[in-house]
Amino acid sequence: MTRDDVLDVFRSCGAILEGHFILSSGLRSPVFIQKARVFQYPDKTEIVCKALAEKIRAAVPDGVDYVVSPALGGIVPGYETARHLGVPAVWVEREGGEMRLRRFELPTGARVVVVEDIVTTGLSSRETIAALEALGAKVVACACLIDRSDGEAEVGVPLIALAGFKVPAYPADQLPPELAALPPVKPGSRNLA
Repeated sequence: MTRDDVLDVFRSCGAILEGHFILSSGLRSPVFIQKARVFQYPDKTEIVCKALAEKIRAAVPDGVDYVVSPALGGIVPGYETARHLGVPAVWVEREGGEMRLRRFELPTGARVVVVEDIVTTGLSSRETIAALEALGAKVVACACLIDRSDGEAEVGVPLIALAGFKVPAYPADQLPPELAALPPVKPGSRNLA
């Protein structure tokens, strides 16, 4: 799949929104990717996750033993990508402010690929990788459907992105006039149309 093919799938689901969005980091952006709108369609999710699995196979020819994703956003793409790789899918979740593998066990030395939905700064990827390495897993790569940094995020292992899509983000006091003229919306609120 090309970058445009991936973005076309997201657009066909109404998942690429334009407006004035307050990101979880506090930064403001004129574009928000509402990936849940893709994940509600199993056929669309299969298309992008199968393509991601193919990219992982090409980048990691020795294969992987597990797909591990950060909860909550990574669970659906992690599961579907693992299905196409033919390996188990498990997830880490926050416990006491830190990512932990709570519900599953990994054998020491297991070859793992971390699968994310969207990577912006790479923070949740780095936290996931740290939790897995503390358990003795070998994280061979991180993969995502869309890399909002378009290659700028550093996760500590090779990052395999199905598509790069650089989206600008600004501090609240440095908005361009066209963005400042729009009312801000917090993603996740029900008023995202």
